[in-house]
Amino acid sequence: MPRFRALALAGALWAVVGCRPVEVPPAETASQAGDAAPEVEFLATPEQQSLGLPFSEAVRVGDMLYLSGQIGTLPGTTTLVEGGIQAETRQTMENIKAVLERYGSSLDRVVKCTAMVDDMAEWPALNEVYVEYFPGPKPARSALGADGLALGARVEIECWATVG
Repeated sequence: MPRFRALALAGALWAVVGCRPVEVPPAETASQAGDAAPEVEFLATPEQQSLGLPFSEAVRVGDMLYLSGQIGTLPGTTTLVEGGIQAETRQTMENIKAVLERYGSSLDRVVKCTAMVDDMAEWPALNEVYVEYFPGPKPARSALGADGLALGARVEIECWATVG
């Protein structure tokens, strides 16, 4: 809305309800304030790109790293490990660890995870493995039961971590 119109409306409001208009300066842009927008990088290895998956392996925004959900696939493939929920959870966590390290972070810098499990009856078995990877303070976590994870996986976990 043009500035003069806004002031005219504010003046009309003052006349009707007795409120005095206050002039508000225009908002500063990030460049005017001296704070540049954080750099955004979409990250994927050539190996991951060759799988033809429709997402980045991770995205870095400033000092935060956002990982796409990981499942228990053998590295560089779309083949799930065999051995049930614990084997898949272990491979999922190893895949997360590898992505974090590849892009300058680590498990001890994870601040948030979201865990999705296909069968909530397997939740305790998933947690037995999960806590091995976070022996100290645990990241914040959300969890949900899911029906039909990618590639028939039993578990998928996504994480947010700091870098640098």
